[in-house]
Amino acid sequence: MFNPLGARNPERTIARLAALTRHLWAGTKDYEEDFHHYDKKIPVITTTLADLREYGPHGQVFRRFGRPGPQTLFDAIGNPRRQAALERHWAQQRARERAAQERERQETEQRAAEREAQRPARARCGTKFTDERWKTTQATDWGTPADTHPTLCDRCKRRALVAVQLAQTLHHRRW
Repeated sequence: MFNPLGARNPERTIARLAALTRHLWAGTKDYEEDFHHYDKKIPVITTTLADLREYGPHGQVFRRFGRPGPQTLFDAIGNPRRQAALERHWAQQRARERAAQERERQETEQRAAEREAQRPARARCGTKFTDERWKTTQATDWGTPADTHPTLCDRCKRRALVAVQLAQTLHHRRW
């Protein structure tokens, strides 16, 4: 905090102080991201009583060494360019994640559609096989289906089994 009253000129004092303490506050420029890194550095901020009286503590009255022009206190102690770069980075990351999730959802839908297209259906009644029924109609290790009627849907298979039982019952009654 400087007050322009007295023998010393605050502008010369501030410039001298900045030159002597440069190693404590000067950041390293990141040319790819267009901001400075201030790791292990101290933000040195100056203002005058006259500016504080005129604009108040929330006005643009603070000058940080190494930065041009006055800033608000939060901008002076912070790193708004770095914050903006980080926000851009995280927004891009979220966009990449959403795109990956969308691709995964589309691939899942495509696989489900392909599987559904391969699902067998009974030619006579048009009923599609359930997952369980489809699994039981698949060939076993020896190349033979595990099911006695692999081409029939559940309803048609029940009818066929009832018909076989009825035929066997009638056959046994004849003898």
